[in-house]
Amino acid sequence: MTPIMDNNEIINTRELDAPQELVFQAWTNPELLARWWGPEGFTNTFHEFDLRPGGSWRFIMHGPDGADYPNGIIFNEIVPSERIVLDHLPPHEFRVTATFEALEGRTRLTFRQRFKSTEEFESIKAFCAKANEQNIDRLEAVLAGLTV
Repeated sequence: MTPIMDNNEIINTRELDAPQELVFQAWTNPELLARWWGPEGFTNTFHEFDLRPGGSWRFIMHGPDGADYPNGIIFNEIVPSERIVLDHLPPHEFRVTATFEALEGRTRLTFRQRFKSTEEFESIKAFCAKANEQNIDRLEAVLAGLTV
């Protein structure tokens, strides 16, 4: 589906062929999350994953070109099987709200990424919209392996 981009926000929505609880698990189990988080070709090394409101998630994304991208996140809200809200720390400040809606054995994932700065949003929105779609593609591949 084509992402919606407006008011410093990118919204990606997709129906996944997996139950809501399994999709939520892929977001909250660090071993599963490390397998799919990030655009195509990226890998992850997690250093901290404290899944609770106020907890930290620190990791390095390793790009396909060999570059390393340190990331820091604070979990803001976790509603089991329904919603995760996290804040990405500087230098790239944005909030991700992921919602998981049950659809008779399938799940509608809505991935909202709202940037704090209009300037940053405008400069990277095209890249992020595409990267978010690749991220969801990778999630689908992991889910397919779990539901077989």
